Amino acid sequence: MGTITSVTGEITITPALTWNQIRDSAFNPRSPSYDDDANVHLYIEQDTVQTDEGPLQRLTASALIPATEDPFRAYRLIEHVQQLIDAFPGHQFTGRLDCMGDDAGDLWRVVLRDRCAVKVKPQIIWPED
Repeated sequence: MGTITSVTGEITITPALTWNQIRDSAFNPRSPSYDDDANVHLYIEQDTVQTDEGPLQRLTASALIPATEDPFRAYRLIEHVQQLIDAFPGHQFTGRLDCMGDDAGDLWRVVLRDRCAVKVKPQIIWPED
């Protein structure tokens, strides 16, 4: 069966990735090569730029977000975050993803340390009697 995990939060990308950089990414939900089993995907922003030829629609990716708002099996979450970090060495990634499993006490985070996605578990300390 497996553990179902609720994942919240986001990891921002600075500067935002251009359409040319993410067009064929397996983590781009607008790409034909999108991986339906991806644990995260790129948050695509759309804005309109005025040019001499008329308005131009520009798409960029400014963050990594959980693949869905619903709980899911986040078995490859750290791996997928790391794949995206490694794919774009000229960009800064900041933020975290907070994870809560369906079992009591199953809390953890994906944080970034020196361009590495790391799983961090909280330390539970009982108060003295």
